[in-house]
Amino acid sequence: MSSQLLPVQSGYDRWATVYDHDANPLPALDTPIVRAAIHAVLPDLYGQRALDLGCGTGRHTVWLAEQGAHVVGVDFSTGMLEQAQRKQGAAGVQFLRHDLHEPLPLADGEFDLVVSSLVLEHLANLDQFFAEAHRVLQPGGFAVISAMHPAMFLRGSQARFTDPDSGELVQPGSLPHSLSAFVMAAVRAGFRLIDLQEISPEPDFAAHYPRAQKYVGWPMLVVMTLAR
Repeated sequence: MSSQLLPVQSGYDRWATVYDHDANPLPALDTPIVRAAIHAVLPDLYGQRALDLGCGTGRHTVWLAEQGAHVVGVDFSTGMLEQAQRKQGAAGVQFLRHDLHEPLPLADGEFDLVVSSLVLEHLANLDQFFAEAHRVLQPGGFAVISAMHPAMFLRGSQARFTDPDSGELVQPGSLPHSLSAFVMAAVRAGFRLIDLQEISPEPDFAAHYPRAQKYVGWPMLVVMTLAR
């Protein structure tokens, strides 16, 4: 089995067909925590305008729509967007193919909520990302942003998957940003930090996701709740 480091876009295009089914513990750890963080600031999502930046296969996007939100999902991977659009409940979502290194083609103050899950490690320019997230939020809006915890890089981990066709271990490009880099980019953009969570898997979680076993007691995920 060979290991190959790929550009992010082509890597995620290849990952798309198996992303929801390869027993990756990080999305499983992320999902309930991000959704709880959203409900903590917006208990009722009905009628809220939500933007999912780096929506991938639509894990949070479709859930937001099911809660009654008006949702826009943005990703630059065609493969990921195709998977998202096939999900039950995706019909009412507006999907945009767009590179998050570029300014968003969206109006100022267009959204009540911005969500972004497991994207920051793939972005070279954190300042631009947070500035754009801040710009498209209305005053009083919220952002819930999750990322692979920087401590994962200390264990030699980054986003990766095994291509089921070739057997290759594929690693889309990842950058080892620090936790302070995440926080300070958000602060420089004008956000107010409401909550910061550093999440380690529990033994019962690792029992269901064996790849998380070696990280029990070690932070895998960081989740920021921000207010505009």
